Amino acid sequence: MDTILILDFGSQYTQLIARRIRDLGVYTEIKPGETRLDEDVLRGVRGIVLSGSPFSVYETGAPSPDPAVYSCGLPVLGICYGAQLMTQDFGGKVQALPEEEYGRIPVRLVETDPLFNGISGEFQSWMSHGDSIETVARGFRVVALTDSGIPAAIVHESLPLHGVQFHPEVTHCDHGTLILENFALNICVCEKSWTMTHYVERERAIIRERVGSAPVLLLISGGVDSTVAGALLLTCLPKEQVHLMYIDTGLMRTSESDEVMCTLHSLGATHVHRVDAQDEFLSALAGVNEPEEKRHIIGDLFIRVQEKAENSLGLGDYFLAQGTLYTDLIESGKGVGKKAHVIKSHHNVRSPLVERKRAEGRIIEPLDRLYKDEVRELGRELGVAEKVVRRHPFPGPGLGVRVLGEVTKEKCDVLRAADDEFLRQLRTRDLYDRIWQAFCVLLPVRSVGVAGDVRTYGWTVALRAVASSDGMTADVYEFDMKDLLEISAAITNRVKAVGRVVYDVSSKPPATIEWE
Repeated sequence: MDTILILDFGSQYTQLIARRIRDLGVYTEIKPGETRLDEDVLRGVRGIVLSGSPFSVYETGAPSPDPAVYSCGLPVLGICYGAQLMTQDFGGKVQALPEEEYGRIPVRLVETDPLFNGISGEFQSWMSHGDSIETVARGFRVVALTDSGIPAAIVHESLPLHGVQFHPEVTHCDHGTLILENFALNICVCEKSWTMTHYVERERAIIRERVGSAPVLLLISGGVDSTVAGALLLTCLPKEQVHLMYIDTGLMRTSESDEVMCTLHSLGATHVHRVDAQDEFLSALAGVNEPEEKRHIIGDLFIRVQEKAENSLGLGDYFLAQGTLYTDLIESGKGVGKKAHVIKSHHNVRSPLVERKRAEGRIIEPLDRLYKDEVRELGRELGVAEKVVRRHPFPGPGLGVRVLGEVTKEKCDVLRAADDEFLRQLRTRDLYDRIWQAFCVLLPVRSVGVAGDVRTYGWTVALRAVASSDGMTADVYEFDMKDLLEISAAITNRVKAVGRVVYDVSSKPPATIEWE
């Protein structure tokens, strides 16, 4: 099968490159950036992509590729750090920018090149870097410039080497898909042979081989990811071999626990277990304010509660399954290789107990190379109900990371009521399916108000609604002001403990979608 090899230097967007190219029907593989490019690694490879990185190319210890990448004769596309690597390795100069560039930056084509077939003039790119090419390396020419005259795309005169300073894999980059298509299909001449059906068949074979006849216990959070993971396990293993366990943490949304149980039974599972651990989680979180500490506490307690419940089931030497996505891994610094930075810890990734299980080789994560929209596609292919597939993402730690500061039952109840009203309003206004993710955050702030000539002192709730396709980047959802005002009024009228509503207008990056 024709393959595009992606060398990962720790970028937050590496898997995004892979899935964008897979969307074109071309198979991709990701390997650590410093992988030795021998015959076995390059078998079937028609082109190579050098990813971005949190490092600077001139930094001590910065990762670099096997020099064979430039002499193997395959087309190479360097993205951001990858373009800077090319520049430095061929004698050019890279330096820090006076100000970092993030978000949409205009780019103007100044020369033609096959990488930009079908594109002309100026377009909006997506930048995320603090360094820039100061001096172009000998043998390279500049194909595109930013509006400040900084090289945005370079190409070698005689070797099949291309570099772009921006990120074509990000959906907010104009013509990004076309640029990747030009590279994969036209420059690398790859054959289209990759589909979601192929992914499912491959994962089923891997799961069957790894698991054998051992029991598999899947922790269900109630979201799309773990539900789809459960559906996949139930289609490739005997139903009596799969145990679905839902732990009610007391950090779920209104009526969510009952809805989750209905969904799990609808999958045809033989073994569905519900564990009530609300008091344990709230007690463990008492007095804790720091977000990472909360995530670790929740993650560890998940495993301890699961292990306690598992002992009563008598499963023996079982496999633990999780609905981990690649976004969870990369934000937790667990991408391919060892160069990624931690953005925020996900309890199903960096918890010490989870890491121990992973080190033992007893964890099954069939979605760990997929993004949210791909999981939805997979869910539909597996026959998961559309209502479940379309649900907005919900974090594993639940309201524990949406109540800022200390988590208490009172605060969770206030947040539950506000969030329930917010989502009800979105559905009533036919906005829910237009928004990728929407939720309320309870801020650790009380403010003075007035209701019926009486002074009040209520909580402040922040509304968050974003437009995205995969969660790696996101724009604020642009409400009609009338809708926003009416939603705010509905929350303060129906949730008496809330005295003030604000709207979060931050994009990702520089913010993340969740607040903690």
